[in-house]
Amino acid sequence: MSGAQAEAPVIRIRGLRTQFGRFVVHQDLDLSVQRGEVVSLVGGSGTGKTVLLRQMLGLETPAGGTLEVLGEPPARLGERGAASRVGMLFQHGALFSAFNVLENIAFPLRELKTLPPALVRDAALVKLQMVGLAPEVADKMPADLSGGMIKRVALARALIMDPPLLLLDEPTAGLDPDSSDSFVTLLRSLHRDLGLTVVMVTHDLDTLFELSTRIAVLADRKVIVNGPPKEVIAFPHPFIHHFFLGERGQRAMELLREYPFAV
Repeated sequence: MSGAQAEAPVIRIRGLRTQFGRFVVHQDLDLSVQRGEVVSLVGGSGTGKTVLLRQMLGLETPAGGTLEVLGEPPARLGERGAASRVGMLFQHGALFSAFNVLENIAFPLRELKTLPPALVRDAALVKLQMVGLAPEVADKMPADLSGGMIKRVALARALIMDPPLLLLDEPTAGLDPDSSDSFVTLLRSLHRDLGLTVVMVTHDLDTLFELSTRIAVLADRKVIVNGPPKEVIAFPHPFIHHFFLGERGQRAMELLREYPFAV
């Protein structure tokens, strides 16, 4: 593999424009994500963080600019089986309420209709254990699961096709502190062990500092700064000062000193 190929970004966005009616969400937005990174998107309400994730997944189409995922436009990626290359963990899990845990995890693989049912079941059980859940959970229904278990089942489903790219929308939202810490630890180990590239939207500063290799801040309809946490925090902008340096950011700043890999 040539150096140019090895260094090609997993996600490449140039001059992106997002518009709903007369409301412009993104204008001339640029962002690149390299293989193996954990890039977190932060920004105020209405800055289009989740919209950007959905565009990366091919669920929404930008009004202008270019967006490439794994070297292709998301729409073309979808034609060739995006589910096998991009995993998505939605904010509230988005499990199918009529399916049990194992059926939820296996769903993307079963939809391919290329593998025997026994092999699909085995693969789903492997992913169930990978996210720290016992085989006994396989037959439970989503209504019987705790919030932390729902997140883990949804994560197992996102990983069932062994995608190189994982998108996370508020992965620890709604979890109690212990469940949140446990889920972050799981995400960190999976990122390391599977060699994943991760793009994450989160408002939780603990999660942000514990997982991010880079932070991209959305404001003024674009990415205003994109870099390691300490570099981002030093950038002069009202949102950054309020978000990172206000009272709610003090405990997270301690984490930044505790996890030097995030610097």
